[in-house]
Amino acid sequence: TADAVHRLRQIQSQDGKLIKISVVAKGCAGGAYRLDYLTPPAGKFDEVVEQDGVTVVVDSRSLMKVIGSVMDFQEDVLASRFVFENPNVVSTCGCEESFAT
Repeated sequence: TADAVHRLRQIQSQDGKLIKISVVAKGCAGGAYRLDYLTPPAGKFDEVVEQDGVTVVVDSRSLMKVIGSVMDFQEDVLASRFVFENPNVVSTCGCEESFAT
């Protein structure tokens, strides 16, 4: 989304690092998103996605779990975070911290 692009642009302009998205084993539903800073270049098999002047790297082992997802950035008085609308999710845990694909 435009909010995610704006926040990613801020991050990349500060230190030149990229954001790498992975899905890791976590929580009661099995998987959770993990975002890490990455100094270029990306791994040999990682997917590099460029949109609207920003670059995001997707971990090669996670690609099929996040393909087709929309990344957003949300802020409120309590927190700021990237969130994902993922068409591959078939279930989430009660607290929505983890998901299954």
